[in-house]
Amino acid sequence: MSGSWPRRRFLGASGAVLGGGLLASAVGASAFADADPWRTADRIRRRVRAPRFPHHRFRITDFGATGDGTTDCTRAFDAAISACARRGGGRVVVPPGRYLTGPIRLRSHVDLHVDAGATVLFDTDPARYLPAVYTRWQGVECYNYAPLIYAYGARNIAITGTGTLDGQASNTAWWPWKGRPEYGWKPGDPQEGPDWTLLQQWADQGVPVRDRVLGAGHYLRPNLIQPYRCENVLVEGVTIVNSPMWEIHPVLSRNVLVRDVTVISHGPNNDGCDPESSTDVVITGCTFDTGDDCIAIKAGRNADGRRVNTPSRNILVEDCEFRDGHGGVTIGSEMTGGVAGVYARNLRMTSPNLNSCLRLKSNSMRGGYIHDVHLKDVEVGRLSVAAIQVDFYYDEGPGHPYNPDVSGIHVENLHVGTTQYVLDMRGYPDAPIKDVTLAHCRFDTATAADIVENVEGLVLTDVTVNGSPVGAPA
Repeated sequence: MSGSWPRRRFLGASGAVLGGGLLASAVGASAFADADPWRTADRIRRRVRAPRFPHHRFRITDFGATGDGTTDCTRAFDAAISACARRGGGRVVVPPGRYLTGPIRLRSHVDLHVDAGATVLFDTDPARYLPAVYTRWQGVECYNYAPLIYAYGARNIAITGTGTLDGQASNTAWWPWKGRPEYGWKPGDPQEGPDWTLLQQWADQGVPVRDRVLGAGHYLRPNLIQPYRCENVLVEGVTIVNSPMWEIHPVLSRNVLVRDVTVISHGPNNDGCDPESSTDVVITGCTFDTGDDCIAIKAGRNADGRRVNTPSRNILVEDCEFRDGHGGVTIGSEMTGGVAGVYARNLRMTSPNLNSCLRLKSNSMRGGYIHDVHLKDVEVGRLSVAAIQVDFYYDEGPGHPYNPDVSGIHVENLHVGTTQYVLDMRGYPDAPIKDVTLAHCRFDTATAADIVENVEGLVLTDVTVNGSPVGAPA
């Protein structure tokens, strides 16, 4: 099935039955015929537990920090975290005040607790984030500026409290490196484009990661929070504002809980939470007001993603609000290592800038797979593009040797007020999107005929569009 057809035509061709009936069994197995996938989601939620910490307390003010917003407190943060780690762990407390600091390095068994009324202000001088650390930048491993809060190989770490983490990025700091005038860049200013091209070339050529050293003299912005190869991670309660780039980015980590976090950051590539090549991740009770995808599940990019070859699995998103951004729940485009077992439920979203509720983006350079994506009980006010978007033509598009494999997308109890398309789904003739089901969904106003190209096994059950059952005669 290909082409952009009028709604009734493509639905008839895909075999939908009027009045909420079931399709022929030849469509193949779907989540609605399998064991309840939401029991699997419940198991993920039960086993992803917040780490527990000893009852030791270390106030950064006892180590020389001053909350006046101008005194450099970097050494005080480091001293308090080191003392806490030496005692076997506990809580490092940031009391009310404004604390200026360079990068913070978390260690095992340490909970960095930002009290109500406390703001951690991150210095905007790039030199403060050197020496370069082992990191991933848009799915490619390298050495680059340290994330503002970073941990490598740690166990039982947390960032908690109801205070604020302020990256202080703006059109005069970090964001101009994007190379766009709307973010403060001017002709002749440095920008990230050449360094991003260089990093991709290094990965394609198989240059060892130890030799992919950027940082000083280069212009790839750091993430705000990045636990790398960590286990038992909690980010809870804090408000995150003005990030240089991606806000919360667990990489190659396991048992990650992001709970009751508010993200307000509208710079370039300001994704809210991007679990990458990570297993057992729960994102719950959060609010996202972002300049890019609210949640973007990733698994490495192109040649480097094939080298690392580690998927993201068992991801649960629930009880979250999406106020602004590009995609609500997004997978890709850095998904070369594969993504499987994504569950999203009880979500609220609306924004004239929000492209889609569920967005999957890939191409024939990424390769990889996306299997078993489940979404239910979602209320959407307004979208700018499509309720459900699956795009194999993103970025490099077709014509390369690594076609993506996408199957098993199941949506139920989705209500959308206004959208352009209900479905915008474009597979390849030699790599169709497979096994897509919608059940008990209502789309009040859709302004354009859907785009459905190279999709096999599209099932619609009790779906209404513009007040009429899908497929009903005119």
